Amino acid sequence: MRLDGKTAIITGAARGLGRACAVAFAREGADLVLLDVCADLPGVSYPLGSASQLEHTADLCRERGAAVLTRQADVRDLPALRQAVDAAHGWSGRIDVLVNNAGIATPSGTPTDEITEDEWQLMIDVDLSGAWRATAAVGKIMTAQRSGSIINVASTAGLVGYRHFAGYVAAKHGVIGLTKAAALDFAPVKVRVNALCPGSVRDDPAVEGRMLAEIARSLRVPDGEHEAAFVQSQPMNALIEPADVAEAAVWLASDGSRQVTGSVVTVDGGFTAR
Repeated sequence: MRLDGKTAIITGAARGLGRACAVAFAREGADLVLLDVCADLPGVSYPLGSASQLEHTADLCRERGAAVLTRQADVRDLPALRQAVDAAHGWSGRIDVLVNNAGIATPSGTPTDEITEDEWQLMIDVDLSGAWRATAAVGKIMTAQRSGSIINVASTAGLVGYRHFAGYVAAKHGVIGLTKAAALDFAPVKVRVNALCPGSVRDDPAVEGRMLAEIARSLRVPDGEHEAAFVQSQPMNALIEPADVAEAAVWLASDGSRQVTGSVVTVDGGFTAR
């Protein structure tokens, strides 16, 4: 029970890595505040998490003994995030962990000079600025507590470049820069900030993940062939499981990593070691 007595906020919690982290945190004793936009966004070419999926995540966590609060919130809306954080603080009395997981994977498969300005702005607004907004929303509470762990879900795209993914790569590189700068800002008050960089994560039906399939679709990889195509670039000859990323997040949220801040933890099967 490494997170016993802690309260964690997770953005993008309706499905995918957000759900995987939520369930792992519940198993380790945390109470949870689960946030998701629960709506599709103009400019995103695939369906986003729904209210019913968010409630399913909450039910899975309650089955593991967690107290759970859910809220619909868009990471592009700072006042809405502040309201959600205030509700979470009033409900629990503390906020120990923030997992900045909300993100989109579009535009992808597009050359740099063919990305529209609206597409670029949307990617940066969600994947980079969204992480900053949620961090800003919890900052004063964690500072007053003189404790906290902020976990930014970046990507191997935050460490290397990918052809035809300029917006995503720029946003995730920015997340790592935000992580390092915020870690120094918060270090005097014992609030830690770290980044997780997953590699190619399998779309596990249990968490209703679909990111890998959407990336494959944008690259025009035929349906049913995308997992094998991505495995070819993995040094350990396997895709990353959502649970692998969630376990790393549990460690960063726990007191076992109390001297770890400003770090970038890769969960990529050796992909970025080359």
